[in-house]
Amino acid sequence: MVTAPPDDTDLTTEGFAAIGTGRVLLLACGALGREILALKGANGWDHLDLTCLPAILHNTPDKIPAAVEAAIEKHRPSYTDIFVVYADCGTGGQLKALCDRLGVEMIEGPHCYSFFEGNEAFIAHSETEFTAFYLTDFLVRQFDAFVTRPLGLDRHPELRDTYFGHYDKLVYQAQTDDPALTEKARACADRLGLTFERRFTGYGDLAGTLAKLSS
Repeated sequence: MVTAPPDDTDLTTEGFAAIGTGRVLLLACGALGREILALKGANGWDHLDLTCLPAILHNTPDKIPAAVEAAIEKHRPSYTDIFVVYADCGTGGQLKALCDRLGVEMIEGPHCYSFFEGNEAFIAHSETEFTAFYLTDFLVRQFDAFVTRPLGLDRHPELRDTYFGHYDKLVYQAQTDDPALTEKARACADRLGLTFERRFTGYGDLAGTLAKLSS
């Protein structure tokens, strides 16, 4: 069982794992590791173990289903139940089809922006926010690793208009009240030439989903 929060380097490279016979394993995206550990600690969900796949897989979502399948097969002998803490995450329904085939459940929603805000609330907002670019706590901390460098904006800032010309605002979905993260998110909006909005979501549907696993 994981007993201490990893740092973001762990979450974006090798992940972290735990084994516990007869327990429930949360197989999660590394971008959610910090939030899951916070919920586990706050609620005393000691029967839930956690293993994370590298968050950088989101840059190649077609590789997510195979990575999830390999992790399920690796850990299945040690756990009674496995729950996949990924949304669709750009896999075009392939991840859901995989989970159905393997008989494991997964969190509902198209992506983490949706379930952090609450899937119903996000759907309502999406009708008027199709020109919004979203960041979570994780993506604010890892903005350079997941946005600036992969898109080449550090080397070619002129590409900003190519990638973000159709956006008009950056919405920071805050999981925590952290003034330093808020200021960093505001700086990200400035770098992209977007207006800034902070929206405190907390853990959204993630909290309710994990609570159901613990009931």
